Amino acid sequence: MDKLRMQSSNGVEDNITKIAQLFPDCVTETVDERSGQPKHLIDFEKLKQNLSDSVISERAERYQFTWPDKSKAILLANSPINATLRPCREDSVDFDNTQNLYIEGDNLDVLKCLKETYLHKVKMIYIDPPYNTGNDFVYEDDFAQSSEEYLANSGQFDEQGNRMFTNAESNGRFHTDWLNMIYPRLKVARDLLTDDGVIFISIDDNEVENLRKVCDEVFGEQNFLATFVWEKRTSRENRKVFSTNHEYILCFAKKKNIFEPTRGSLPYTEDILKRYTNPDNDHRGKWQSVALTVQGGHGTPSQFYDIITPNGRTIKLPSGLCWRYTEKKLKELIDDGRIYFGKEGNNVPRLKLYLCEIEQGVTPHTLWLANEVGTNDIAKKNLVSLFDSIACFDTPKPNSLINRLLQISNNKEAIILDFFSGSATTAHAVMQLNSEDGGNRKFIMVQLPEKTDEKSEAFKAGYKNICEIGKERIRRAGKKIKEESPLTTQDLDTGFRVLKLDSTNMQDIYYSPKDISQADLFSQVDNVKPDRTGEDLLFQVMLELGATLDSKIETTTIAGKTIYNVAEGYLVACFDPDVTDDVVKAIAQMQPAYAVLRDTSMKDDSTATNFEQIFKTYSPDTVTKIL
Repeated sequence: MDKLRMQSSNGVEDNITKIAQLFPDCVTETVDERSGQPKHLIDFEKLKQNLSDSVISERAERYQFTWPDKSKAILLANSPINATLRPCREDSVDFDNTQNLYIEGDNLDVLKCLKETYLHKVKMIYIDPPYNTGNDFVYEDDFAQSSEEYLANSGQFDEQGNRMFTNAESNGRFHTDWLNMIYPRLKVARDLLTDDGVIFISIDDNEVENLRKVCDEVFGEQNFLATFVWEKRTSRENRKVFSTNHEYILCFAKKKNIFEPTRGSLPYTEDILKRYTNPDNDHRGKWQSVALTVQGGHGTPSQFYDIITPNGRTIKLPSGLCWRYTEKKLKELIDDGRIYFGKEGNNVPRLKLYLCEIEQGVTPHTLWLANEVGTNDIAKKNLVSLFDSIACFDTPKPNSLINRLLQISNNKEAIILDFFSGSATTAHAVMQLNSEDGGNRKFIMVQLPEKTDEKSEAFKAGYKNICEIGKERIRRAGKKIKEESPLTTQDLDTGFRVLKLDSTNMQDIYYSPKDISQADLFSQVDNVKPDRTGEDLLFQVMLELGATLDSKIETTTIAGKTIYNVAEGYLVACFDPDVTDDVVKAIAQMQPAYAVLRDTSMKDDSTATNFEQIFKTYSPDTVTKIL
């Protein structure tokens, strides 16, 4: 029986494994100072020898994007954490049946917890991170620096130790803090995307250039798709030199060559549909016309000719143009009624495009106007209406904006992740679009429970942190969507499981037994913290063994012990004490893929001895694990 790791994956170890597959001679061993166990390391001298033609000297000039403590940010992205996500049924809606998740906690730690289970499973990520307007960040990650620390790390002292610049903030300190905040989160988030997945990031002028550089590094410059310009307001700001009416949304694919669709992904608007009419009562229905001429530089001789209209008028080609089709092909189109010569049959011919024959939608352009996708003001008014005239959030994004992103990602079964979820606009948009097109998109919202301002309307109304606002919005939005369309939303998933980031369920002895003295062993017989429930343990085990957090969980009782059955036999677990042979036998007869018990669960030595043999008899393919 193997022992569960019960911590997030180690990005460095994952990278070493990948290098070992290519260059096994570059891997060596040492002893881990903390655990006392052997671990792998990379022999960089040998790696350089294998890459001798591709290694650049440290002093060589090269293009690079760096900032103080970037190496720490990279290390932070790769380092494992001892944390867990604890279920909170009382805050959830339809906990046992929903496939949606709302997770409270620092999003970097949450992403690390999700990494193994949701590796390559998220189709679309949308985030609206802090825009870095000059204030300190809630997400500091121990990188926030004083002016003096920043100057020291960035080398801005002269030989006598005097500061070379006086205005520390304008010299980049806040850029450094922001970059150290965003970089590790994007690096971990990339691993969650499917190969055909896509990420959208809202940003303003303060960090748009740095964000583009960071994304070029994390996602690859070749995977850049577009920078959308969104008209966030239509009114003017008279307090500034210039009125800033726009923001940006950067878009990167995981792998651009397989991301689909790159065009035709938006439905036709009313303005476009108005262009289709049927003035000649064509049996194929509404159509619009386009010119039959094209640039003549690449035309063949068969595309240069005169056309005689039905009323006998001769139409000659304008200079520099040729006909789109050969004379033979054009005759076929005329015979089929697909060429329009005007109401009197005497105009320059045009090709008819039929609405019924067009399969693709509109190709998204990069300028998104307020009348197409809404504004911050519209979003705020809608949110105020939803919360019974309470202004809960200052700058929410409009549902219609997120709706467009969902349509571009174009997968009705997708997992949608937003790890700066704020007022939970993304969750609202997912439910709304599912109700309109019958989709089964699932959302994962992640938000730090940042306190609301005590002077705000939200605080006075009882919403003490942003998570409380987000959860309540999802409840109200889901209820409203179902009330507005009761006949078509009976099966619509408007629920969500709430999970809260917390320290690991395990005592320190679980991770570093060599640091525990013999005297401590008698006071720490149990390696699980005393305030943790069986369901707490179950969700941490689910994360480690690859069961998604929305998996169906069935609970049964066998000989007085609680048995959890996750995802119809994928994982069966029991965390109660005094488990007997009969309980172990019953679990084995369920033939799960994984079976998990606590180290202290066995009633006696006899049960512990018989455990492996029972599974070999009744379910030899089951992988058994202990806490």
